Amino acid sequence: MPLSGEAIRLMNYIDDVAVTLRRILATVPTLSDEERARVSAHLKAAQPSAADVLAALEAR
Repeated sequence: MPLSGEAIRLMNYIDDVAVTLRRILATVPTLSDEERARVSAHLKAAQPSAADVLAALEAR
């Protein structure tokens, strides 16, 4: 069964997020301990999280 345009669009968004995360990972070594802690807290507080999206995709 072919994918809908919406499914393809969503997969492209996921690819964009993955690129962003790779950029973040590349920058992490340049951060101070305080900056790492603040960025970490900010990521933990971000809503919705990747886990929320995955749960919605796996729900029936």
